Amino acid sequence: MAPSLNVLLLVLAVATVTVLGQRRRPASTSTSTDEWNYRDGSERVNMRGVANLTLILDNWRFDILAQMRGLLQNDHQALLPDYARIQPLSEALDDLYKEFNALKAHLGDLTEKFSTIETFIDEVKADRTNAAQAPPPVPRQTGRRLIKKKTTS
Repeated sequence: MAPSLNVLLLVLAVATVTVLGQRRRPASTSTSTDEWNYRDGSERVNMRGVANLTLILDNWRFDILAQMRGLLQNDHQALLPDYARIQPLSEALDDLYKEFNALKAHLGDLTEKFSTIETFIDEVKADRTNAAQAPPPVPRQTGRRLIKKKTTS
């Protein structure tokens, strides 16, 4: 029981020191936000090292993109999977292609059918505009007519 008591006292001492250390630490310099202040310590930054790191990363990016472009142009089978090996996917793509072509053919048939209806509608519209431009008929008089009697002498 003595060794466990020693361990317990040691853990208690470490916890106490940690809590007291947190109380003595001054409050952070940022007042309302916990954002990182990139200006803090900027005078100690080695700009030559930053420029070298930036140059290295830029060169890596260029090399990686050049290699990927070369592989895609010259040996795309090395990067892309062979879809013929994946039978269900290949069949699904084939079915999708067949359905698309069937829909395209059906759309062509509907276009042919609607072209005759469209022609008929255009003719009806043309007849209506011609009828609207024609002079209106002379209206008949409605009501009573006055008939004069001839006098005989």
